[in-house]
Amino acid sequence: MVKKAILGKKIGMSQVFTPDGQVIPVTVIEAGPCYVIQKKSTEKDGYNAIQVGFEDVKEKHIKKPQAGHFQKAGVAVKKYVSEFRLDDISGYEVGQEIKADVFAEGELVDVTGVSKGKGFTGAIKRFGQGRGPMSHGSHYHRGPGSLGAVGTSRVFKGQTLPGRMGGDKVTVQNLKVVKVDPERNLILVKGAVPGPRGGLVSIKDAVKAKS
Repeated sequence: MVKKAILGKKIGMSQVFTPDGQVIPVTVIEAGPCYVIQKKSTEKDGYNAIQVGFEDVKEKHIKKPQAGHFQKAGVAVKKYVSEFRLDDISGYEVGQEIKADVFAEGELVDVTGVSKGKGFTGAIKRFGQGRGPMSHGSHYHRGPGSLGAVGTSRVFKGQTLPGRMGGDKVTVQNLKVVKVDPERNLILVKGAVPGPRGGLVSIKDAVKAKS
């Protein structure tokens, strides 16, 4: 049940220490402030959602219809716009500010981002396949291996073959919020999140939160 969400930017990784001396690896995310640009309801649009904008940008860098969309909402022009489907949107109004303190320490969240692009890679790096013998007599070292039955004369779908790796939309689930700093708009979550430093990420309630 998704009740709240926010857009943010990955700052990088760090670590924090607990009072008993344990070290916790964390990812620092600049979360918001975001502003509600539009509300969508079941009666009018068929589903409940809010559209939010994040990070200021000069108006000359966006198209005129987009600028009009922000002007209608009474919100300054933003670089990123995203839509979140929520179970209840009654607590949100157009123009409302959403800050990092929408989440609290100890909560579980799902973080979505675009993974780092690795370019064209072989089957060993892309899928973790084993290599062949490296002796001089073997002429098959890092190939993709068998492709299946001979009689079909075709390659089956889903084969683990070389290709483009990374650059995919990835969601990491059930990450624990270690610390929230609303004054600096920072959220620290335990573990790693997808994407490079400076990459756009979205943070939502964990849909598979462990009870």
